Amino acid sequence: MNKSNRKTNIVQGKQIVVIGAGNVATHFAHAFSANGDKIVQVYSRTIDAAQSLAEQFGVGYTNNLARLKTDADIYIFAISDDALFDVALDLKLKDKICFHTSGTVAMEVLAPITQNYGVVYVPQTFVKHIAMDYCRLPFCIEAANTATLEKLQKMVANISTKVYTLDGEQRKYLHLASVFANNFGNCINAMAQQIMEQNNLPFEIIHPLIEETAKKIQYGNLWRLQTGPAKRGDSGTLDKHRRLLADNPKYLEAYNILTQIIEDNTHK
Repeated sequence: MNKSNRKTNIVQGKQIVVIGAGNVATHFAHAFSANGDKIVQVYSRTIDAAQSLAEQFGVGYTNNLARLKTDADIYIFAISDDALFDVALDLKLKDKICFHTSGTVAMEVLAPITQNYGVVYVPQTFVKHIAMDYCRLPFCIEAANTATLEKLQKMVANISTKVYTLDGEQRKYLHLASVFANNFGNCINAMAQQIMEQNNLPFEIIHPLIEETAKKIQYGNLWRLQTGPAKRGDSGTLDKHRRLLADNPKYLEAYNILTQIIEDNTHK
Protein backbone atom coordinates (compact mmCIF):
# COMPACT_ATOMS: atom_id res chain seq x y z
CA MET A 1 0.00 0.00 0.00
CA ASN A 2 1.61 3.22 -1.15
CA LYS A 3 0.70 6.65 0.14
CA SER A 4 1.18 9.49 -2.36
CA ASN A 5 2.29 13.00 -1.49
CA ARG A 6 0.08 16.02 -2.02
CA LYS A 7 0.83 17.61 -5.39
CA THR A 8 0.99 21.26 -6.27
CA ASN A 9 0.13 20.90 -9.98
CA ILE A 10 -3.48 20.05 -9.23
CA VAL A 11 -6.03 19.88 -12.01
CA GLN A 12 -9.16 21.89 -11.32
CA GLY A 13 -12.35 22.72 -13.15
CA LYS A 14 -13.31 19.23 -14.31
CA GLN A 15 -16.92 18.75 -15.34
CA ILE A 16 -18.49 15.90 -13.38
CA VAL A 17 -21.62 13.80 -13.85
CA VAL A 18 -22.75 12.09 -10.66
CA ILE A 19 -24.48 8.75 -11.12
CA GLY A 20 -26.32 8.13 -7.87
CA ALA A 21 -27.98 10.43 -5.35
CA GLY A 22 -27.54 8.68 -2.03
CA ASN A 23 -25.25 9.35 0.92
CA VAL A 24 -21.96 8.63 -0.85
CA ALA A 25 -22.96 10.41 -4.06
CA THR A 26 -23.99 13.49 -2.10
CA HIS A 27 -20.73 13.74 -0.20
CA PHE A 28 -18.53 13.03 -3.23
CA ALA A 29 -20.38 15.70 -5.20
CA HIS A 30 -19.85 18.28 -2.47
CA ALA A 31 -16.22 17.28 -1.90
CA PHE A 32 -15.24 17.75 -5.54
CA SER A 33 -17.41 20.82 -6.05
CA ALA A 34 -15.90 22.57 -3.04
CA ASN A 35 -12.45 22.19 -4.53
CA GLY A 36 -12.94 23.66 -7.98
CA ASP A 37 -14.66 20.97 -10.02
CA LYS A 38 -18.15 21.46 -11.45
CA ILE A 39 -21.09 19.14 -11.06
CA VAL A 40 -23.01 19.33 -14.36
CA GLN A 41 -25.66 16.61 -14.02
CA VAL A 42 -27.09 14.07 -11.58
CA TYR A 43 -28.58 10.70 -12.48
CA SER A 44 -30.62 8.46 -10.20
CA ARG A 45 -33.15 5.73 -10.83
CA THR A 46 -35.41 7.71 -8.49
CA ILE A 47 -36.20 11.04 -10.12
CA ASP A 48 -36.98 12.80 -6.82
CA ALA A 49 -33.58 11.81 -5.42
CA ALA A 50 -31.84 13.01 -8.57
CA GLN A 51 -33.69 16.33 -8.40
CA SER A 52 -32.92 16.82 -4.72
CA LEU A 53 -29.16 16.46 -5.22
CA ALA A 54 -29.07 18.34 -8.53
CA GLU A 55 -30.82 21.36 -7.04
CA GLN A 56 -27.99 21.72 -4.53
CA PHE A 57 -25.73 22.57 -7.48
CA GLY A 58 -28.26 24.19 -9.80
CA VAL A 59 -27.81 21.58 -12.53
CA GLY A 60 -29.93 19.21 -14.58
CA TYR A 61 -30.98 15.73 -13.54
CA THR A 62 -32.44 12.59 -15.07
CA ASN A 63 -33.51 9.04 -14.33
CA ASN A 64 -32.91 7.97 -17.92
CA LEU A 65 -29.40 6.81 -18.88
CA ALA A 66 -30.14 7.66 -22.51
CA ARG A 67 -30.31 11.33 -21.47
CA LEU A 68 -26.98 11.31 -19.66
CA LYS A 69 -24.54 14.01 -20.76
CA THR A 70 -21.65 12.49 -22.72
CA ASP A 71 -19.33 15.50 -22.86
CA ALA A 72 -18.30 15.69 -19.19
CA ASP A 73 -14.76 14.92 -18.02
CA ILE A 74 -15.47 12.65 -15.04
CA TYR A 75 -18.29 10.22 -14.24
CA ILE A 76 -18.72 9.19 -10.61
CA PHE A 77 -20.65 5.95 -10.10
CA ALA A 78 -21.84 6.14 -6.49
CA ILE A 79 -24.57 3.52 -6.70
CA SER A 80 -25.26 0.11 -5.19
CA ASP A 81 -23.06 -2.81 -6.17
CA ASP A 82 -25.87 -4.53 -8.06
CA ALA A 83 -26.73 -1.35 -9.94
CA LEU A 84 -23.12 -1.02 -11.08
CA PHE A 85 -23.42 -4.18 -13.14
CA ASP A 86 -26.73 -3.07 -14.66
CA VAL A 87 -25.49 0.38 -15.61
CA ALA A 88 -22.33 -1.03 -17.18
CA LEU A 89 -24.46 -2.90 -19.69
CA ASP A 90 -26.36 0.19 -20.82
CA LEU A 91 -23.75 2.93 -20.97
CA LYS A 92 -20.87 3.74 -23.33
CA LEU A 93 -18.63 6.76 -22.66
CA LYS A 94 -15.67 6.08 -24.96
CA ASP A 95 -12.50 7.42 -23.33
CA LYS A 96 -14.09 9.37 -20.46
CA ILE A 97 -12.74 8.84 -16.94
CA CYS A 98 -15.20 6.80 -14.91
CA PHE A 99 -14.78 5.58 -11.37
CA HIS A 100 -16.99 3.87 -8.84
CA THR A 101 -16.91 4.19 -5.07
CA SER A 102 -17.58 0.62 -3.93
CA GLY A 103 -15.33 -1.14 -1.45
CA THR A 104 -15.94 -4.62 -2.84
CA VAL A 105 -16.69 -4.48 -6.59
CA ALA A 106 -13.77 -4.92 -9.03
CA MET A 107 -12.96 -1.83 -11.05
CA GLU A 108 -13.32 -3.93 -14.23
CA VAL A 109 -17.09 -3.65 -13.89
CA LEU A 110 -16.67 -0.30 -15.68
CA ALA A 111 -14.54 -1.74 -18.50
CA PRO A 112 -17.52 -2.03 -20.90
CA ILE A 113 -18.14 1.71 -20.49
CA THR A 114 -14.67 3.18 -21.03
CA GLN A 115 -11.00 2.25 -21.16
CA ASN A 116 -10.21 4.85 -18.50
CA TYR A 117 -11.86 3.38 -15.43
CA GLY A 118 -11.00 3.09 -11.78
CA VAL A 119 -12.12 3.23 -8.16
CA VAL A 120 -12.04 5.99 -5.55
CA TYR A 121 -13.02 4.37 -2.27
CA VAL A 122 -13.29 6.25 1.01
CA PRO A 123 -13.62 4.03 4.12
CA GLN A 124 -16.05 6.27 5.96
CA THR A 125 -19.68 6.27 7.04
CA PHE A 126 -21.62 8.94 5.15
CA VAL A 127 -24.99 10.47 5.97
CA LYS A 128 -26.39 13.13 3.63
CA HIS A 129 -27.19 15.78 6.21
CA ILE A 130 -24.08 15.35 8.39
CA ALA A 131 -21.20 17.59 7.32
CA MET A 132 -17.80 15.98 6.76
CA ASP A 133 -14.26 17.35 6.97
CA TYR A 134 -13.10 15.90 3.65
CA CYS A 135 -9.47 16.93 4.06
CA ARG A 136 -9.13 14.42 6.91
CA LEU A 137 -10.50 11.48 4.93
CA PRO A 138 -8.38 8.78 3.26
CA PHE A 139 -9.05 8.45 -0.48
CA CYS A 140 -8.02 5.04 -1.85
CA ILE A 141 -7.47 4.90 -5.59
CA GLU A 142 -7.13 2.18 -8.18
CA ALA A 143 -7.14 2.65 -11.96
CA ALA A 144 -6.91 0.66 -15.16
CA ASN A 145 -3.91 2.59 -16.49
CA THR A 146 -1.22 4.99 -15.35
CA ALA A 147 -2.71 8.05 -17.04
CA THR A 148 -6.08 7.59 -15.36
CA LEU A 149 -4.44 6.89 -12.00
CA GLU A 150 -2.41 10.10 -12.18
CA LYS A 151 -5.45 12.20 -13.12
CA LEU A 152 -7.49 10.80 -10.26
CA GLN A 153 -4.61 11.33 -7.85
CA LYS A 154 -4.34 14.98 -8.88
CA MET A 155 -8.07 15.56 -8.45
CA VAL A 156 -8.27 13.85 -5.09
CA ALA A 157 -5.09 15.55 -3.82
CA ASN A 158 -7.00 18.81 -4.01
CA ILE A 159 -9.43 17.44 -1.43
CA SER A 160 -7.23 15.48 0.96
CA THR A 161 -3.56 14.89 1.72
CA LYS A 162 -4.38 11.26 2.54
CA VAL A 163 -4.29 9.65 -0.89
CA TYR A 164 -3.49 5.95 -1.13
CA THR A 165 -2.95 3.68 -4.12
CA LEU A 166 -4.47 0.24 -3.50
CA ASP A 167 -5.11 -2.79 -5.63
CA GLY A 168 -8.46 -4.54 -5.72
CA GLU A 169 -7.50 -7.26 -3.25
CA GLN A 170 -6.29 -4.74 -0.67
CA ARG A 171 -9.49 -2.75 -1.10
CA LYS A 172 -11.61 -5.82 -0.28
CA TYR A 173 -9.77 -6.33 3.01
CA LEU A 174 -9.96 -2.62 3.77
CA HIS A 175 -13.71 -2.79 3.31
CA LEU A 176 -13.92 -5.86 5.55
CA ALA A 177 -11.91 -4.13 8.29
CA SER A 178 -14.10 -1.05 7.91
CA VAL A 179 -17.25 -3.12 8.47
CA PHE A 180 -15.76 -4.46 11.71
CA ALA A 181 -14.64 -1.02 12.88
CA ASN A 182 -17.71 0.94 11.88
CA ASN A 183 -20.80 -1.20 11.33
CA PHE A 184 -20.07 -3.81 13.97
CA GLY A 185 -18.62 -1.20 16.32
CA ASN A 186 -21.82 0.84 16.06
CA CYS A 187 -23.88 -2.32 16.51
CA ILE A 188 -22.08 -3.11 19.76
CA ASN A 189 -22.56 0.43 21.04
CA ALA A 190 -26.25 0.19 20.12
CA MET A 191 -26.46 -3.07 22.11
CA ALA A 192 -24.88 -1.30 25.07
CA GLN A 193 -27.37 1.55 24.69
CA GLN A 194 -30.26 -0.91 24.72
CA ILE A 195 -28.99 -2.65 27.86
CA MET A 196 -28.71 0.72 29.59
CA GLU A 197 -32.16 1.94 28.55
CA GLN A 198 -33.88 -1.34 29.41
CA ASN A 199 -32.54 -0.98 32.94
CA ASN A 200 -33.43 2.70 33.37
CA LEU A 201 -29.85 3.92 33.02
CA PRO A 202 -28.98 7.05 30.98
CA PHE A 203 -26.79 6.04 28.03
CA GLU A 204 -24.82 9.26 28.51
CA ILE A 205 -23.15 7.71 31.57
CA ILE A 206 -20.89 5.63 29.31
CA HIS A 207 -20.38 8.26 26.58
CA PRO A 208 -16.92 9.15 28.01
CA LEU A 209 -16.02 5.45 28.07
CA ILE A 210 -16.93 5.03 24.39
CA GLU A 211 -15.01 8.18 23.48
CA GLU A 212 -11.91 7.06 25.40
CA THR A 213 -12.06 3.64 23.76
CA ALA A 214 -12.09 5.28 20.32
CA LYS A 215 -9.01 7.32 21.24
CA LYS A 216 -6.99 4.12 21.69
CA ILE A 217 -6.45 3.89 17.94
CA GLN A 218 -3.63 6.44 18.22
CA TYR A 219 -1.63 4.39 20.72
CA GLY A 220 -0.53 1.40 18.65
CA ASN A 221 -1.39 -2.30 18.90
CA LEU A 222 -4.97 -2.48 20.14
CA TRP A 223 -4.72 -6.05 21.44
CA ARG A 224 -2.03 -4.86 23.85
CA LEU A 225 -4.38 -2.13 25.05
CA GLN A 226 -7.26 -4.55 25.64
CA THR A 227 -8.77 -4.44 29.14
CA GLY A 228 -11.73 -6.06 30.87
CA PRO A 229 -12.73 -9.35 32.51
CA ALA A 230 -11.92 -11.53 29.48
CA LYS A 231 -8.41 -10.05 29.31
CA ARG A 232 -7.91 -10.60 33.05
CA GLY A 233 -9.38 -14.10 33.02
CA ASP A 234 -11.97 -12.97 35.58
CA SER A 235 -14.31 -15.97 35.37
CA GLY A 236 -16.48 -14.75 38.25
CA THR A 237 -17.40 -11.51 36.47
CA LEU A 238 -17.84 -13.30 33.15
CA ASP A 239 -20.32 -15.73 34.73
CA LYS A 240 -22.26 -12.87 36.35
CA HIS A 241 -22.57 -11.15 32.97
CA ARG A 242 -23.74 -14.37 31.35
CA ARG A 243 -26.48 -14.76 33.94
CA LEU A 244 -27.65 -11.19 33.26
CA LEU A 245 -27.92 -12.08 29.56
CA ALA A 246 -29.70 -15.39 30.12
CA ASP A 247 -32.97 -14.03 28.72
CA ASN A 248 -31.30 -12.64 25.60
CA PRO A 249 -29.66 -15.58 23.80
CA LYS A 250 -28.34 -13.57 20.84
CA TYR A 251 -26.62 -11.04 23.10
CA LEU A 252 -25.28 -13.91 25.19
CA GLU A 253 -23.92 -15.60 22.09
CA ALA A 254 -22.21 -12.36 21.01
CA TYR A 255 -20.79 -11.92 24.53
CA ASN A 256 -19.35 -15.45 24.49
CA ILE A 257 -17.85 -15.12 21.01
CA LEU A 258 -16.17 -11.80 21.77
CA THR A 259 -14.96 -13.08 25.12
CA GLN A 260 -13.37 -16.11 23.43
CA ILE A 261 -11.68 -13.93 20.80
CA ILE A 262 -10.20 -11.70 23.52
CA GLU A 263 -9.02 -14.72 25.50
CA ASP A 264 -7.43 -16.28 22.41
CA ASN A 265 -5.52 -13.11 21.58
CA THR A 266 -4.46 -12.63 25.21
CA HIS A 267 -2.74 -16.00 25.28
CA LYS A 268 -0.91 -15.68 21.95
